[in-house]
Amino acid sequence: MNIAFFGSSLVSAYWNGAATYYRGIIRALDARGHRVTFYEPDAFDRQAHRDISDPPWARVVVYPVDGDAGVLTALEDAAHADLVVKASGVGVFDELLEREVLSLRRPGTLVAFWDVDAPATLERLAADPGDPFRALAPRYDLILTYGGGEPVVQAYEALGVKSCVPIYNAVDEDTHHPVPPDPRFTADLAFLGNRLPDRESRVDEFFFTPACLLPQRHFLLGGNGWGDRLMPANVEYVGHVYSRDHNAFNVTPRAVLNVNRESMARFGYSPPTRVFEAAGAGACLVTDAWPGIEMFLEPEWEVLVARNGEEVAALVASLDLRTARELGGRARRRVLSEHTYAHRAAQFEAVIEGIDSPRPAPGEVIVAGHGLAGGATT
Repeated sequence: MNIAFFGSSLVSAYWNGAATYYRGIIRALDARGHRVTFYEPDAFDRQAHRDISDPPWARVVVYPVDGDAGVLTALEDAAHADLVVKASGVGVFDELLEREVLSLRRPGTLVAFWDVDAPATLERLAADPGDPFRALAPRYDLILTYGGGEPVVQAYEALGVKSCVPIYNAVDEDTHHPVPPDPRFTADLAFLGNRLPDRESRVDEFFFTPACLLPQRHFLLGGNGWGDRLMPANVEYVGHVYSRDHNAFNVTPRAVLNVNRESMARFGYSPPTRVFEAAGAGACLVTDAWPGIEMFLEPEWEVLVARNGEEVAALVASLDLRTARELGGRARRRVLSEHTYAHRAAQFEAVIEGIDSPRPAPGEVIVAGHGLAGGATT
């Protein structure tokens, strides 16, 4: 199958939390014989902060953002794909892409919206009845999400969507795995995450509060945007951590912390990529509590779960190195057996195979066009 994928960036994780997810899914699809072209805008200084070269498992097309000529050319280039995907959160031309990719829908070509932040999308739609995506969503053949579980599925179905299927984050075992410790990342507890408005209060609670409660312990913070934040003296800020250093960042501290954004914690069933990156590296993971964590890791056996900052502090204070390593080892075994991107790619194929070729919606005209370009390869 030829797949055209419009997303934020495949080659840069700079201010781009979806990069790991995109890479894992697309690399696994390539391994199963599919051909993916990833279209990304030259925006937000990401090309200057690339952390991978153009990979052999995808064709990357970077289009300019000074006017819409570049994105329209990319859409023309994508017209002969078997499946055209518009991901959420591209960051530029989102409304244009949400509308125009639907013009590529025809017999032999499916169009999907892949929501990498469904809780935020659905809350946006709930707050604005006039949001143009409300009318567009039911016209897609499929909505895919990287989390959210049944609450997200039901919310999308209430909008009239034909089919909504979560394809969760996972681990790419070739990319995220144990490595030797790196002294740069020595700490009792480390957190890696960009500073975002709907996560900052939870970072205050689950990271900065325990740091204040445990002034003799060393806390490590990585990610963009925290440079002007006042921090306790025992917090070390290391700034942006390139993906090549994520394994070392995860395995070196005694434990690493996951803090979900507010909307994702509220919907639940939304493990972010850092959960699987940490587990894949064999790290001892502490996470904030959210519905559905037990679907992915067993609390107290494969992951430590805290309801507030005081509980994080208690876990850090009592955690010995042997216990941390044993827990991390169990987490790694669990994700390798059940939650790899190979598992997710197989699920993706099953979902696509179950969808009929596009048929006109009421009042909609489907342009007669090409058949499958080269056929579907599985």
